[in-house]
Amino acid sequence: MAEGWKDGCRFAVDCDLKAFFDTVNHDRLMAQLREKLPDPLVLQLIHRYLTAGVVLLDGRYEETPEGVPQGGPLSPLLANIVLDPLDQELTRRGHRFARYADDFLIMVGSAQAAKRVMHSVINFVEHRLKLTVNRTKSRAGLLRESAFLGFTIGRSGKLVWTPKALERFRLRIRAITSRSRGVKVTAMLKELKAYVVGWLNYYGLSHTYGTVLELDK
Repeated sequence: MAEGWKDGCRFAVDCDLKAFFDTVNHDRLMAQLREKLPDPLVLQLIHRYLTAGVVLLDGRYEETPEGVPQGGPLSPLLANIVLDPLDQELTRRGHRFARYADDFLIMVGSAQAAKRVMHSVINFVEHRLKLTVNRTKSRAGLLRESAFLGFTIGRSGKLVWTPKALERFRLRIRAITSRSRGVKVTAMLKELKAYVVGWLNYYGLSHTYGTVLELDK
C-alpha cells in the first residue's frame, strides 16, 4: 500500500469474495492441482481432505460437496491456487495489487480507473473463476479509506494501523490485565509480553511510533 501511494496510486479497488472458503468448486480446484501436481497419490489425499465432511457441535455429520476447511493448514495454499489465475490476470494488465488468501486490494491512479477496474475484476472473478463477489462489501474509492490486513494509509502517506486493529489491541490488553481474572502477576506478565511482542512483530511495518508511546502509558 505504501509503495503504491508513493507511486501516485491514490485510489483502490477493494473486493470481498462472498463465503470464499465455503464455495470453492472441488472439480475446478482439482483440475488446477493436476496442472501443477502430477502425483496421483497426493491428489487423491487432497481430494479426500476436501470431501471428508465435518462433525458439527451437536454431533451431526455434514458432507462437504464444495469449499475448503477454514483454519486448516492446507486451506491458505489451496486458496492461493484457486486465485492464481486472478494474480496472473492482474499482472498481465499491469495493475499494482496485494493479495493474501481471498483478501486483495488493487491500487490505481484515479477514481474513474477504480470504477472501471472494479467492474472488470468482478466480471473476471464471477465468470472465469466461478466465485461470487459481495457487492455490498466491495468498493472502489480512495486508498486512504481502504484497509488491508489491518493496515491503512495515514495522513503522512505512510502505513499505519487501522482504527479497528488498534481497538482490538486495546481490548485484548484490557482483558489480559483485568484485575478480576484471578491469575498470578507473573503469569499475566508472561501472557502480556507474548501478545505485545507478537503484535509488534506483525505490525512492525507501520509508522506508529507516537501511537506506541501513547499505548505504553
